[in-house]
Amino acid sequence: MKHRAYVPLSCARALFARNGVVAFVLLAVCVLTQARDESADPSPRACRIDSIEFEGWKAEQISNEWLKLIVVPQLGGRLMQVFFAGHPFLFVNPKYKGRYFSPSEGAAKRRWFNYGGDKIWPMPEGSQDEHHWPGPISDELDDGIYASQVHSAGSRCSLGLEGPPDERTGLQYSREISIGRDSPEIAFHAVMKNASSHRIQWSMQSVTQYDTADLQTIGTYNKNFWAFTPVNRQSSYLNGYYVRSGLSDDPSFSVKNELFTLHWLYLQSEVWIDSPGGWLAVADGSSQFAVVERFLFHAGADYPDKATVIFYKNGPAVDIDNRGMPFIRTSADDAPYYMEAELNSPIVGLEPGGSYAMDTKWYPTRMGNRIVTVTDAGAISEPLTISSTGEGVRIAVSFGVFFPGKLTANFYDGNHGEVGVVFLQTVNPSELISLDRDIKIPSLTKRVSLRLIDAQGIDRGSLGEAQLTRSSGGA
Repeated sequence: MKHRAYVPLSCARALFARNGVVAFVLLAVCVLTQARDESADPSPRACRIDSIEFEGWKAEQISNEWLKLIVVPQLGGRLMQVFFAGHPFLFVNPKYKGRYFSPSEGAAKRRWFNYGGDKIWPMPEGSQDEHHWPGPISDELDDGIYASQVHSAGSRCSLGLEGPPDERTGLQYSREISIGRDSPEIAFHAVMKNASSHRIQWSMQSVTQYDTADLQTIGTYNKNFWAFTPVNRQSSYLNGYYVRSGLSDDPSFSVKNELFTLHWLYLQSEVWIDSPGGWLAVADGSSQFAVVERFLFHAGADYPDKATVIFYKNGPAVDIDNRGMPFIRTSADDAPYYMEAELNSPIVGLEPGGSYAMDTKWYPTRMGNRIVTVTDAGAISEPLTISSTGEGVRIAVSFGVFFPGKLTANFYDGNHGEVGVVFLQTVNPSELISLDRDIKIPSLTKRVSLRLIDAQGIDRGSLGEAQLTRSSGGA
């Protein structure tokens, strides 16, 4: 990777010294002083955006101390890879590393080139009429060259991407990808615009391909890879989900504790969920790295066939050869190891020049192969439990946080009044947190709440609450 070189702005005046030797000395002293001061500063370093080369492509890297996001504007504005604490999340197709095929080349070959990564697609899919997108296909939306522009850098880094208009759908996509300096939170602002001269109607879909290969054993898949999203208690689907393609009784799928649970198996299928929960989670139980994707759920809105969340498992499937004979596609080269997590916007009508935006956020964190819920502060693997001891209570809980900061236990009486706060420990998103310890509590305590306070002192919310079953906290 090739990075641009930067001189601190505070040192730039040294470059204007008339004497070359003096200029060199001043610049050296200034840079060394700057480095010393930065190393002594405990606050997070600024985020940055750099032009680099990634797997043979020209790319833009958005980074802070937690993350490296790799964006390749040439490939339909794709976010090609996300590194969190050094761990890569996304699938990058080795067949096409460093390569690019224009929409005209794809159309001529009647092929879609799956580079991997994360992108935006239209919904609904199908070839029955002009109101459906016959994808995945090579077109301006998927393979067009997007223009990139740095919108901001420093305390917050934002990269804008704007694609060309697509004649078939009438759509033009743009997106902004942003991170701050003090957490691994990733914000996406995706916009679909009507670039045609007539009214159109579409849903916008974020499509993220997660790598499900076993990183320890080459040539095999990860047998401890999971995905979760809340089910709808009044679901339009039997059992809370709908298998759109593949085996209807695919053993990968189940519903447990009001969560749709996917245990990844190397078997092609696509499942639709009308989840109202506003989040999905993807977790690698082997490495204990996870991503929570959050979205806005619009109650009563018209989603594509009711689905807000879609999971697609790539793998062996029945296909038809050029002789019209069925066969099973089993090669990892033909069906590489990845899973798509897809978020749908409502279907909206757009007048010429009109636009619609979809805002989503990702939260990389640490988590095993179990999840019970997601809060604003983190992902809970094991819920908070408390039990009485002689002088207080014993608390047990396991979770991953979305922001660095400190964990506190807040105590409340029977009237919901706060009667005390105890600092427990510092926490950060790159560590899986498991607590099992005794704490002393005020005598009036009826309820205990664990809360995350970030580095700026902002209360990010609860990581679990539990009621005391005894009559008083210390008696």
